[in-house]
Amino acid sequence: MKHFSLPKDGGIRISDVPTDILHACDKMYTKVYTTPEEASARIVDKIVKSINEFRSTNPGRHFKLGFSTGSSPIPLFDRLAEACNSGRLSMDAVDVYSTDEFYQKGLKPHQKRTFALCEHFLYRIDIPESNIHLLDGERPYDTMSDYCAEFDEAARDLDLLVMGFGENGQVGFNEVGAEKYSRTRCVMLSYNSRKRQARNFGREVKDTPKMALTMGLSTMLSAKKIYLMAWGEGKAGLVRKVVEEPWDTDCPISLFQTHDNVRMYVDETAGSLLTREVAPWTLGPCEWTRKFRRKAVIWLSQKVGKPVLMLTQEDYLKNNLDELLEKHGPYDKLNVEIFNDLQHTITGWPGGKPNADDSTRPVPSAPFPKTVLIFSPHPDDDVISMGGTFIRLVHQGHNVHVAYETSGNVAVHDDVVLQHMDAASQLGFGDRFDEVKALIDSKRPGQPEPRALLDIKAAIRRSEARGADRSFGLDSSHVHFLNLPFYESGGIEKLPRSQTDVDIIKKIMSDLKPDQIYMAGDLADPHGTHRVCTECAMEALSQLKEEGAEWTRNCVVWLYRGAWMEWDLGSVDMAVPISPADVIEKRHAIYHHLSQKDIVPFPGEDPREFWQRAEDRTQNTARLYSELGMAQYSAIEVFVKCGSI
Repeated sequence: MKHFSLPKDGGIRISDVPTDILHACDKMYTKVYTTPEEASARIVDKIVKSINEFRSTNPGRHFKLGFSTGSSPIPLFDRLAEACNSGRLSMDAVDVYSTDEFYQKGLKPHQKRTFALCEHFLYRIDIPESNIHLLDGERPYDTMSDYCAEFDEAARDLDLLVMGFGENGQVGFNEVGAEKYSRTRCVMLSYNSRKRQARNFGREVKDTPKMALTMGLSTMLSAKKIYLMAWGEGKAGLVRKVVEEPWDTDCPISLFQTHDNVRMYVDETAGSLLTREVAPWTLGPCEWTRKFRRKAVIWLSQKVGKPVLMLTQEDYLKNNLDELLEKHGPYDKLNVEIFNDLQHTITGWPGGKPNADDSTRPVPSAPFPKTVLIFSPHPDDDVISMGGTFIRLVHQGHNVHVAYETSGNVAVHDDVVLQHMDAASQLGFGDRFDEVKALIDSKRPGQPEPRALLDIKAAIRRSEARGADRSFGLDSSHVHFLNLPFYESGGIEKLPRSQTDVDIIKKIMSDLKPDQIYMAGDLADPHGTHRVCTECAMEALSQLKEEGAEWTRNCVVWLYRGAWMEWDLGSVDMAVPISPADVIEKRHAIYHHLSQKDIVPFPGEDPREFWQRAEDRTQNTARLYSELGMAQYSAIEVFVKCGSI
């Protein structure tokens, strides 16, 4: 199936310049690929080539290959296993080393840091056991110093080290402040580090190991060649810091800039804040499409701190935008063009204003009312991400439907379940409190939750979603729960998406034949659910087009973002102002999701509740529009139009 890629419009003309010009700002040579799978395939090609060349020139010697643990290398592990099993690569003369492990006895296999390395690679291939060197977190404490020293000596001078890194730049368990000269050792884990790892220990920090073993930074940096990788929007800011800013001891991964043979591989979302994406005109000649011109002028306005109409020719020339002036100037004409272009993205009628001149509006006035289908990956993403627009569409009389793609059941705390059971008992609807309490007590850390418990949690989230929708007048018959199968693994790691998921989405699309579809363009969801849901929906629409569904010819897809990131204004096709009253109504809709309030199960690095993040995000967008010279609004929700599927 296809992978979803964010819309692109304009950019640097690679055919007119040497490819290396893209890397002019790199302090660490970085390649950007469309998806993690594509990047992983390229890394695997390089690993295979390196090992095979080594074997031909170093007969009788073993190639020393190191891998970090965690989830980032999983796409790579899968493809490396395929390379071994297809005969492209033999591991009989390859020694494999791991970079870190928890230090605690009695861990189950799925709780170990090396679980993904073993399950996705080592256990799937034919490799001598003597070639596997994984840090042993069950060594007696009194032998640990000698063991770490022995492991460090063996792991030095790796021929190749392949690594991901954490949200704060940690590598292995080398966190903020780790010494560049550190060696393999035992470390105490910080509270934040344990919190990040708690998902495999029943989500409880208190049950997460307090100590770990890790290769030191000097051990890692002794490798002859290093490949680093990062996936997803959540890593975008860190990738920019690591690749383009000076190294900093507060960000251990940035120290790898000092290595003389290191490469970074990222997907397009992780690389979205690199200069080559944010300001490519500073690197070379560009293709100046309408939207790309807007992107450049907004960048200039924000950089010099002036509204668009106040920009001068000198501002353009001093900031590498002379080519833009040559092709589309003079500057005052360009200022007016971009000001009007921005103005035309703003509309209080996201479904189109009936009987109005729509020549400069982002949405046509006809047909009216429109049939609108809003896809929500989890049962609260709709009101969090585009609640003001959702409410506006309903109040303006459109035929609005919302489809919740997953049950969201794993994001409900057990305490919430017991509270619901207690309320049902107090109301006389049956006392099942003890039965459900026993079900909760039967759970095992890291194992899928009992199906009966997941069903209760799913019911709680359905009731919350219906309550939120009722709060602003949406008929309950327009609320749909798709329960896509890929999500129903019972745990954090989901199943692969399949045609079954796509077919469920195709059915609701075919039944409604919508004029507008809204779906998540937010790819920074920590567990990938947003991306999978959007790719399923895009695949469904693509298949329906290929099958000749007539309604798809005029259907417009709008992409929203949610609690993690917002669209940059250069990409925006529609901006919907939200009044103070709308902000309050949206907040009250979010409040209906009580299981997600105060005790957000998976908040990421941001501790605020979702309504707080949503309001801050939309108010900031309104402020940015105002600073560019637009009218001042309380809040604004923004959308990107998906032109091709």
